[in-house]
Amino acid sequence: MADSKTLLSKNVGESCLLLGNEAIARGAIEAGVKVVTTYPGTPSSEIADSLSRIAKEAGIYMEYSTNEIVAVEVAAGASLCGVRALSSMKHVGLNVASDALITLAYTGVRGGLVVVSADDPSCWSSQNEQDNRYYALLANLPCLEPSNSQEAKDWIVYAFDLSEKFELPVLFRTTTRVSHTLAPVELGVIRERSDHGKFVPEVKRFVMVPDFARVRHAVLIEKMKSIKELSEKSPLNKIVREGGKIGFVTSGASFNYTMEAIDILNIKASVLKIGLIHPFPEQLVKDFIKEFEEVFVVEELEPYIENAVRSSASALGLIRINGKSNGFLPRNGELSTSIVVKALAKSLGKPLPRNLVNEIPFEEIQKSLPPRPPILCPGCPHRASFYAMKKALKGAQINCTDIGCYALGVQAPLKIGDLLICMGASVGAACGMSKVQERPVVAIVGDSTFFHASIPGLINAVYNNHRIVLIVLDNYATAMTGFQPHPGTGFTGIGDQGKRVVIEEVAKGCGVELVEVVDPYDIKQTCDALKRAIEYLGPSVVVARQKCSLLAVQEKRRKGESVIPYRIIKDKCNNCLACIKVLGCPAIYLSNDMVMIDADTCTGCSVCAQVCPYKAIEISRINQNESV
Repeated sequence: MADSKTLLSKNVGESCLLLGNEAIARGAIEAGVKVVTTYPGTPSSEIADSLSRIAKEAGIYMEYSTNEIVAVEVAAGASLCGVRALSSMKHVGLNVASDALITLAYTGVRGGLVVVSADDPSCWSSQNEQDNRYYALLANLPCLEPSNSQEAKDWIVYAFDLSEKFELPVLFRTTTRVSHTLAPVELGVIRERSDHGKFVPEVKRFVMVPDFARVRHAVLIEKMKSIKELSEKSPLNKIVREGGKIGFVTSGASFNYTMEAIDILNIKASVLKIGLIHPFPEQLVKDFIKEFEEVFVVEELEPYIENAVRSSASALGLIRINGKSNGFLPRNGELSTSIVVKALAKSLGKPLPRNLVNEIPFEEIQKSLPPRPPILCPGCPHRASFYAMKKALKGAQINCTDIGCYALGVQAPLKIGDLLICMGASVGAACGMSKVQERPVVAIVGDSTFFHASIPGLINAVYNNHRIVLIVLDNYATAMTGFQPHPGTGFTGIGDQGKRVVIEEVAKGCGVELVEVVDPYDIKQTCDALKRAIEYLGPSVVVARQKCSLLAVQEKRRKGESVIPYRIIKDKCNNCLACIKVLGCPAIYLSNDMVMIDADTCTGCSVCAQVCPYKAIEISRINQNESV
């Protein structure tokens, strides 16, 4: 990741290699941001992580909020006092934040407020691939979409200025390919802005009771009319290539694929790039497409731009619009240069380049390769918790899992996970299941997810006396997205020691009467607690607390301590493979039909030794692969 020297450099014109997310962070610094909030989620995490590392030095307040709606509310509070604020999240996080965001469009803001939504076409790290450009339509807010790291930086500054000029939040949409592509970025001027705010009350503007809200809705509509006029002339919307009898309208990462495809197929064409995608520059598009009989719209996911282009074209006569509606491009999944080239060649009757004629589809390549799904790390305490669940409950239960590393428990051999919807949904779904069928129901959440979205469901379980077991897998971090802190760690986004919120105390405060804390590496202790919980006639909570194995190993190495691995005792091992078939720890493997433990990846958690029925696993005396 970019270092603090780069992110805070005052060398205007200096060129640096930045991820799109790092470029957004730098752009926020250049714009004079003073408050940054987030709930971490891939592909957005590096934005706030970058700012967290330099926050104190830059004079920025940064926090990892408990969830996305709180993040937006905190940023909004700062903005209403006149300072610039940024809130970043992944696309599904905007679902959580939308309640606040949509009403903030009515109240408006004072200091610039930018909300970054990092969308994830092809679901590389998400449970869906929703297109958040539609939130701009729903909330009636301006929306920008960059296509590379340079634009990501420059347009964040533009977004803050736009937000402040019209006193509206601005939605900034990126996608995985823009967020995670490393590209050269030319640095700009860092603006110095006051970090001291002041709230000036305006009851009729900021208190959204129905009478005031109706008036503010009309104000919002008028603001968007003005921004639409700006959109028609905005430098973010421009014709980047002219010539030929074919027109292209595109945006974001799809613009890059379009330009490459045109060059590969040697097509003479004109290209209109849309950067300020809402409100849509209707007249600009009309003036552009009226010159052509055929127009291609290239965009990822939904036909958002395509539908707007079709609307613009409706009054112009017969113009063939090629997009997702007529099958020119797929409606789902991430695009690529190859996909766009093949679609264009087919539509225009052009021969494919030789290197693409026999190109093996990506799906076929995936099938031909050994499967390498993401897995729980060696020594992961979640693996121990899942093993204890299977051992204690014998598979009689329904397992409602949640968003986090532990969702990987659905894979063999553990196979823990019967339902996965969204953050915190495991608890509410478990409540419903407990009322309509006889099997015991377990809800599984991580520590960060517990604070994010599980507490209301737990209160509901107590209030309605739902017989469920909530298992909180507490590994001291928001591990899946980069080990960011949360209320259970006691550390803040700027690295200060804060107040640690204790999960079991929260559970008891919610009214849960049976609450137990266990060490998942102690299989017997964990099994005994789970048995008591499953037999309890009401909601119960088991907190399985053990530090993430990656963090534990890092901590030992920082202290100069060695990680002592386990080994196989050859004379006792009869190759029953219980350690492999039951646990699936990647540190345990077969070599020449013999079970081995990789000393370099073993974390010494001891769970395999507890699982082995022949006591053929013991702590090693030497730090190397061995079978003795």
